[in-house]
Amino acid sequence: MDLGIKDRVAAVAASSSGLGLAVAKALAREGAHVSLCGRDPARLARAHAEVNAEGPGEVLSHPVDIGDEAAAAAWVRHTADTFGGLDVVVTNTGGVPFGPVDSFGVADVREAVEQNLLPHVAITLAALPILRARGWGRVLMIASEAVRQPHPESGLSSVARLGVLGHMKGLVHAFGASGVTVNVLAPGFHRTPILDEQFGAEVDAELAKVAGRIPLGRIGDVDHFGALAAFLASEQADYVTGTVLVADGGNTRGFA
Repeated sequence: MDLGIKDRVAAVAASSSGLGLAVAKALAREGAHVSLCGRDPARLARAHAEVNAEGPGEVLSHPVDIGDEAAAAAWVRHTADTFGGLDVVVTNTGGVPFGPVDSFGVADVREAVEQNLLPHVAITLAALPILRARGWGRVLMIASEAVRQPHPESGLSSVARLGVLGHMKGLVHAFGASGVTVNVLAPGFHRTPILDEQFGAEVDAELAKVAGRIPLGRIGDVDHFGALAAFLASEQADYVTGTVLVADGGNTRGFA
């Protein structure tokens, strides 16, 4: 299927590894020009090379701490200026510390919100006038299945990320009939470097335990997640907006 995004310009935040990198690769395979950002220059350089090898489009990478709202907004504008426009914006952040909600203080919650909610706001608001003037666009915000299925062992995640849903709904109305869609992707467990850091030497055993609690019986594949994001960025997804798409192997049990 031709997704219709060849030569489109995509900015993918926090894309030097993990889900962000998977999305950037998927968009590059479809022929999009892709702008990457990340805090670690060495990791970002490796990601640049990997994305560049995936497709014919151009790749731009810039070291950015997206927790700095001015720097995040400047990256968006730099992307649009360099490529002559902007079509697809994928917001993404790092993870939050694990632990039950009562193991954290107010300062921890404030930091989680600043690092895992406000970057989505800063990037999308910077992109809004560019996309609106373009008359076509896709905004995808990567959150977590915790916005639909809270986990007791990850108390900060829902607190920090539920605001992403409210911001998404507001953007749907702000963009209106401009041709720009806005959606949230809510991934469950996927095999990313952050899980290796979290579980250390016991990563395989711990992931097997996690997989045993998931109806599909396995951890998600980041490449499949990237393909899902690419579809939402496609021409064919032009009537999908204001939604939360959960990709968690059936782990979310509720109806909402």
